[in-house]
Amino acid sequence: MQQVLFNELASVPVTEGIKYAGSKLKLLPLILQMIESVNPKTILDGFSGTTRVSQALAYSGYEVVCNDIAVWSKVFANCYLLNRHQQRHYSELIGHLNSIEGCDGWFTENYGANTNFVFDKRPWQLHNTRKLDGIREEIDHLNLDETERSVAITSLILALDEVDSTMGHFASYLREWSPRSYKYMKLKVPRINANNANHSVHQEDIFDILENTEVDLAYFDPPYGSNNEKMPPSRVRYAAYYHIWTTICLNDKPNIFGKAKRRIDSSDTVSSSIFEEFRRGESGRFIVVEAIEKLLIKTTAKYILLSYSSGGRATAEELNGAISKVGKLVDVMEMDYKRNVMADMRWTNEWIRDAEKPNREFLFLIEKN
Repeated sequence: MQQVLFNELASVPVTEGIKYAGSKLKLLPLILQMIESVNPKTILDGFSGTTRVSQALAYSGYEVVCNDIAVWSKVFANCYLLNRHQQRHYSELIGHLNSIEGCDGWFTENYGANTNFVFDKRPWQLHNTRKLDGIREEIDHLNLDETERSVAITSLILALDEVDSTMGHFASYLREWSPRSYKYMKLKVPRINANNANHSVHQEDIFDILENTEVDLAYFDPPYGSNNEKMPPSRVRYAAYYHIWTTICLNDKPNIFGKAKRRIDSSDTVSSSIFEEFRRGESGRFIVVEAIEKLLIKTTAKYILLSYSSGGRATAEELNGAISKVGKLVDVMEMDYKRNVMADMRWTNEWIRDAEKPNREFLFLIEKN
């Protein structure tokens, strides 16, 4: 089994994003290498998340269709893929937002605390939530088009991400203040370029966009449900992990619940994804396996690059069965997070043998029939 070290892979464009449980930042060199091997022109990023992959694809010269159901993902995509101006175009806007005085508003009431809090853990200290309250209201008062507004909100989120007191998500908060939370946030113009390519941005359920999207290759990184048979995965879903970013984008001051003060619409009964499902369906198969199979079948692209974790509910055998129904496996690449190296597993029987080992991320390159 050939091992491919990170420094042997091609360099990738610089991308930007928030802390994210499903980030593909470390996998970007491998993703771009596998995509390049089949020479597509147009690519669908079906579960774009923080848009790290979409950014890298766009900066590499591909035409990108970027999609995710999260509103904050669409804001990021508007910022990085649809912007037509150089960074300096936004310098005055970001400078103005940094000059806004802080105030006690909805975000401070619910997500800010002073340094001597004991029982009520919060994600930010008061000096930063007050700044958040002032800036977020100002963004709504300015006469901005959708892209300018997305750039402003992206800048705000990136700044907040640098001064939070969390483990990288908003389902719970640290008992003690993190060192970075004492800093004063400052907005910067996002790392953007003038973009004249024909990219498109969508906020749809993946099954609603597939049949009407014509691309050469589709990249899928669906959320994963746990494969722990004895204990179902946390009922906290991706929508709940990043509920605050949704609220900052919408500024809708929603009804909230629980110690983490999550949005009501981020509860499991409202926001759960079929790809995070841990139960079996009427057929006796895991619902998530059936969803992945449906995803592969309904994709019209000639090539599919599927990212999946050994910690997900679908087993190697089940994934291989789903892939075999739609086409052939061109290549499989694997990342072992403990070893921090890549392994090139060229034949199906090889990856099935090792795929159940923990902490492994797989990339399956599939050519459809």
